Order: sequence, then structure tokens, then C-alpha cells
Amino acid sequence: MSTQRRARAPRTSRTTSTRPATARPARARPATARPPTARPVRGLRAATAALGERVADFSLPATGGAAWRLADASGRKLVLYFYPRDNTPGCTLEGRDFAQLAASFAAAGTAIVGISRDSLASHEKFRDQMGFPFPLLSDADETVCRQFDVIRQKKLYGRSFLGVERSTFLLDAHGVLRAEWRKVKVTGHARAVLAAAEAL
Repeated sequence: MSTQRRARAPRTSRTTSTRPATARPARARPATARPPTARPVRGLRAATAALGERVADFSLPATGGAAWRLADASGRKLVLYFYPRDNTPGCTLEGRDFAQLAASFAAAGTAIVGISRDSLASHEKFRDQMGFPFPLLSDADETVCRQFDVIRQKKLYGRSFLGVERSTFLLDAHGVLRAEWRKVKVTGHARAVLAAAEAL
């Protein structure tokens, strides 16, 4: 009888020795239960603007010292024109053309906003120098430029680089994108946009 009792002792020791092995999966669960993209994250890039769809809200630093937000323009038609750079010949002419027609755009219930990657300080100087009656927005990190898909491969003097493709977008009073112009040629462009705004 004493021999049989001694034979049972190792069995109980084996059972206790398996406890750490069965406990490992339980300790591993918290590490696998935290997916990094489980919660919505604010500040993710908005979906690319598309014709016939409402444009996602955005906010950018604007001349005059206050941030400009798309939602604040609700109730009026809106022209967003993207240009490569302050104080360059084509961008200066384009800005002047929109400025000369600003009263006609206002009569058509349409606001105008210019956007480029230049700094706010550069925008302030450019606007003051040219007397533009509309704000210029600074999109230094290209967030809104990419939302409207205007960053494209360009060439200058044989050198390739990514830059803003001159483009214009017309939104209705509800923020829906109704017309777009890409690879814009400046001459006559502002008047063509005005005609589209008046017809909208």
C-alpha cells in the first residue's frame, strides 16, 4: 500500500508543473487585443474632392490673421483657385484677373479664395502689394492641395519636382463641387470661372 501511495506523488507534481504553461496565453491576450487603428483618429487626410460630391471641411491660416474654414463659407458659392507661388508672373496675373472681377463674383453670390504652399508672411506681403480683395490661404503642409489632388510632377529647366498644378474649383452654396479647371492657362480663365458661377 505504501508503494502505491508513493507512485501517486509524481502525478500531482506533474499537474502543478503545467500551470505556468497554461497561464502564458492569458498573459499574451492584452498585447494582441490593442489594434493600432481601432479608433477613428482626428486629423487624417480627407478624401479627394470629387465632382458632384460635398467637399470635406478644412481649415487653413489666412491673410488677415484668422484661420479660414470651408464650413464658414456655407450659403455662398465659392471659387478656390490653387496657384504655384506668390509674386511670380503667372500667379500675379491670375490674382489680378480674379481681383478685377471680384465685384461681379460678389454680385453672383460667389466668394473667392486663393491657396498655395507659400508661408502666411509671404501671402500677407503678396496680398498687400497687389491689393487683392479676397483672402489667401497658406497650405504649407499640402493637406488641402492633396485633398484637391493638385500636387503633380513638374519640370523646369530639365529638373523634375513636385509642385502645385494651377487649378480652380467651383463649389455651390451647399459645398458641393460643381466644376473644376486643371492645367489652367491664365488668359481668360477668371472670366470663364465667372460665367460658370453665374450659370450655377
